[in-house]
Amino acid sequence: MTNNDVLRRVRYALRINDKAMMEVFKLGGMNISLEELTALLSKPEDENFKTCNNKTLDVFLSGLITYKRGPQKNAPEKTEEVPNNKNINNYILRKLKIALAFRSEDMIDAFKTGGINMSESELSAIFRRPDHKNYREAGDKYVRVFIKGITELFRGEK
Repeated sequence: MTNNDVLRRVRYALRINDKAMMEVFKLGGMNISLEELTALLSKPEDENFKTCNNKTLDVFLSGLITYKRGPQKNAPEKTEEVPNNKNINNYILRKLKIALAFRSEDMIDAFKTGGINMSESELSAIFRRPDHKNYREAGDKYVRVFIKGITELFRGEK
């Protein structure tokens, strides 16, 4: 699953319009024009398609947290490293969990709605640090199913 797919699907699931998308990017620390946004949301076969890199996706997800939950008060400056391609799916799930203010039960419900039965310990393994012995790397399927689940929960669509 590409970063562009994540942008498109999250946008659709949460009913975020172009103006709000531009605001989300701005809250994440990146000013983006409507043309750039359109290029990121385009399909790969379109001539104006632009690939979304991990840094751009990180800006979007961080902005989404601020957009949905508001700015943190008295928050220390955290410099979180942009994930590499190996653990990007775990990072996406973690950021979406924070943005949507989901607890573990909510995450499990979203996965179940999307079509995967996940236990609390499996979910916990996905959110552990990569150097932890019980860490589990989330595949593209987990992100796809989770976004499908939140689409059904927020939009009432299958």
